[in-house]
Amino acid sequence: MKKDYKEGEITITIDHDKCTGIGDCVAACPVEIFELKGGKAVAKNVGECIECCACVNACPNGAIEHSSC
Repeated sequence: MKKDYKEGEITITIDHDKCTGIGDCVAACPVEIFELKGGKAVAKNVGECIECCACVNACPNGAIEHSSC
C-alpha cells in the first residue's frame, strides 16, 4: 500500500508494503521529516523538506519516492 504525503509542490510517497521500519530514513533526513509509527515510516511536515533526497538514498528497500529525486 502506497501512501502519499504532499505539501505544496513536494510529494513523498512511502510504499508500506516495502517499508520494514528500520528507520534509515529517519536517521538520514537532516530536517526530521520522517518518524516511525506502527513500525512504518511516515512523513510529517513535508513543507519543511529541503529536497536533498537523503531519504530516497537511505532506504535499502526502495520504499520511498520523492517528487524531486
